[in-house]
Formats: sequence, C-alpha cells, structure tokens
Amino acid sequence: MTYQKSKTGKVFIIGAGPGDAGLITLKAVEALLAADVVVYDNLVNEELLKFAPPQARFIYAGKKGGDHTLSQEEINELLVREAQAGNAVARLKGGDPFIFGRGGEEAQMLVEHNVAFEIIPGVTSAIAVPAYAGIPLTHRGFTSTVAFVTGHEDPTKEKSDIDWLALAKIGTLVFLMGVKNLAEITKELIKNGKSPETPVALIRNGTLPTQQVLVGMLSNIVILAHANDFRPPAILVVGDVVDLRDSLRWFDNKPLFGLGVVITRPERQADDLARLLLEQGANPISFPTIAIEPPDDWGELDKALERLESYHWLIFTSANGVRFFFDRLRQKEKDIRDLKGIKICCIGPATARQIEEKGISVDLIPEEFIAEGILKSFSILDIHGKKILLPRAVKARDILPEGLKKMGAQVDVVAAYQTVNSGRKKEEFLSLLDAHAVDVITFTSSSTVTNFVEIMGKDFVPPSRVRVACIGPVTAATARKAGFQVDIEQKEYTMQGLVQSLIDCDKNRCYPKDTN
Repeated sequence: MTYQKSKTGKVFIIGAGPGDAGLITLKAVEALLAADVVVYDNLVNEELLKFAPPQARFIYAGKKGGDHTLSQEEINELLVREAQAGNAVARLKGGDPFIFGRGGEEAQMLVEHNVAFEIIPGVTSAIAVPAYAGIPLTHRGFTSTVAFVTGHEDPTKEKSDIDWLALAKIGTLVFLMGVKNLAEITKELIKNGKSPETPVALIRNGTLPTQQVLVGMLSNIVILAHANDFRPPAILVVGDVVDLRDSLRWFDNKPLFGLGVVITRPERQADDLARLLLEQGANPISFPTIAIEPPDDWGELDKALERLESYHWLIFTSANGVRFFFDRLRQKEKDIRDLKGIKICCIGPATARQIEEKGISVDLIPEEFIAEGILKSFSILDIHGKKILLPRAVKARDILPEGLKKMGAQVDVVAAYQTVNSGRKKEEFLSLLDAHAVDVITFTSSSTVTNFVEIMGKDFVPPSRVRVACIGPVTAATARKAGFQVDIEQKEYTMQGLVQSLIDCDKNRCYPKDTN
C-alpha cells in the first residue's frame, strides 16, 4: 500500500518500535514516505526520520526524565492543528502507541475534532527488549502466563490500580518504565507472595548496541541497580524465564557488541559500513569528515564524453567516480550505449557492483584493490598506444596515470567529483570522547584522514584507549604521517574486510576496558 496525500489532512499514529530501526513495520515506512509533518518522541530512533520526504517538517515532542518539550495536551493540539491545515502527519511513538504510549488519548482528541486518523501498531518494547536480552516471556517449562504493567502510573490518581496480589501469581511480569519505582515494585511483589529469590532482569537501551542487562533476584535487584548506577529508561522482567538468558543470549554476545566505531566516510556512503557493524553488534557513530561534490568545472569530463568512442579503457577508482560519471553522461543526453566497445576496469568489488547494477559487465578487477593493484593487472596486458579515460577526484595520487603512461598508454585524467571538508565541529567529536562512546576511529581513504586532522587540529592525538583502523596501506600511511598510531589494518581492502579485521582483533588486547 502507498499512502496518498489528503487535502483534508490525516494523522497516522505510528509505533516506531523499541529502538532498533530495523524493527519498524513496512506499513509505518509507507506512512512516513507520504508525511508532510513528523512528530516524534525521545525514544524514537532518528534513523527512521530518513524515510520521510526531504521537504517534511520535523517536530520533536520528546519527554525525558520529567523534562517535557511539549506537554501531552500541547501534542494533542498540535496533531489536530497540523491535520486541519491539510497535512499528512506521522506521529512516531516509541514501541507500540497503544501499550503505555498514550496513543489512545491522542486518538480520542482526533475523534473529538473530526480529524481522520489511522493507527499503525509497532513492535512493543515489552516483548522485543526481553527477546534481545535472550529472555522468552513464556516457555512451556516455566510459565504460560505473562502480564505487562506500567511502572509509572498517572501521578494524579488517588490510589494505584495495580492488583499486586493478582500479579504475584502470574508467571512472568514485565514492568515498563519501572526503574524509578523499583524499590516499591519489589516490595509489593514480595509482600503479596512472590518469592524473594525470583529471578529478575533490568534491561536498559534494549535492542540497541548500547543495551545493558542487570540480572539479580527480587530481594537484591534494588541494591544491584544502585551499585551499578542503573538509570532509566529500562524494563524490568520478573520470573523464572530470566534464568534462560544464560543459554539464549544472542544479541549482546555478538563479536563487536557495544563497540563504539566512528565512521568518517561521507554520510551518503556511511550506511553500508554502519549496516555491517550493526550486524556484528557494534555501535556505529557517524562523524563524516568529507562531503562529495561535483567538480568546480566539468570542462575536461565533458570533452571526454564527446569523444567516448575513441577510448579503449575506462577505469573507475571509486564508487563516487562511477556515480558522478554516469550522472554527467545522462545530463549530456548520452547513455550506456555510448560505451559500446570500451572495456571497464574497477578498483574493487564495491565499485564494480555500481557498474554491474547498470547492466554493464566489468572486464577487470585487480587482486589488490589499490592503484598499485590496477597497474600490476595492466602490466600483463598490451596497452601500448591504447587510450584510457580515468574519471576521478580532483585531488588524487598520480601513481596510476603515470604508471599507465610508462606502459605506453595515452591517459586522460578528468575531474568527476571533489572531496571537501564536511564542516563538522571539533567540539562534537570531543563530546563523544568525553562520554567514552568511542572505541575505534575508522578511516576509509586518505581524504577522510586529512579532513579529520583539519577538523580536530594538527595537535590532536586520539586517547590511548581509542584504536585507529584503516582500509589499505595508502590510508594507513596517511594516518601515520598525521601522527596517529594505526592499530588495525586488514588484508582485504573492503568494508567487509575492515569489519572482519575489527572482529579478528583480540578484544582484550585491542579494546581495553575503560577504567576512567
């Protein structure tokens, strides 16, 4: 289903899931794609905002630790006002909007004002968070009953609606937002018959690489929570099923779980590396040091495009070169048919994939995914007198064109794109270091290194606990020249190779526990 714009306006009350952006539903994504306005809460993963159109307006309505950006009444009024203005409003709420999410109150307000609305359920944290901690809420060998309870009732109520005596008889209890009232919850359960030795688990930041799990018993979980400075928001699970965590852990024992890995690639290219890191449990942190832009002058590339038929080889040394070359080819009212008869070389599989997705075969990929590897591959071919087109960045090493010329080739080097400083601020990165969120800084090209130095200053040196990982010897050499100790390199110069090198590095040696 694809949602259409409504002239009268409509509100979609959407469950955004528990935190992991991959748990959003397809129906929710479709509603976001059609949104004019997105109203989102504190616990919503901001990665989901990327699904909204570029022109959409974003309104943060988060509530954190009693600090409300907007009161619930103001949020209700906002939804009505935006819909009555004719907008499609995506109201993103953490978890499921109808499970302790006050989505029912917002829907009632819309009904009162005759505003069209739709409820799109979400994966509730009450189920997903325990699952990511390896705790099944029901199990034939343990219990067939489960109850979901708010750990934070409406403070305006004169007395609690919770039937503690009935709850104490249920096999598994899940308390949402229960850390603040943890002492009261445990006291009431024990008082009403729950064994003090009942296993319990506190789960914070569930489904995210920063997930924390604290296991204890009803009798000591309050002491453990204080000792470990376990802060909200968190979910409390009470029941014998908690004992299954030891054998069913699957998420927080991934190879790179919790490792904070800084990605310095451009934002548009960071997603592939971030996805690979997430699959291994790492926490990818985007801090792009470069941005990719068109060259200041298309002149040389345009001239080359006019005489494409004269070239024997077309060499791409990056996916960016592919993207900008074909964009310009299309702008000049040409297409892949104009490449007939031209052989294509790509520096590595990622670049080759960009070509193959256009329905074009790649003739040559070197064994080593660097310029030297391309030269080695061409050294066994007869390219004397052959014309080679090399569309690449404005600033790049000359080793490839010079090496090809020495083999007798005629090489036209043309600017297809340029790398510029991203404009990110030094203070942003320093705040990540202060929060001890960074374990590894990754560099995927020399330009990411040089621009990182430009942002941070020539005197900046990463703390000894932070590792530096580089793709390929050229990038590593640039990092060392900048004064960085390169701790992690890999034999395969790809994103997959980089992630594998992080995995292969002994955790105790490479990622020492931060004791500061």
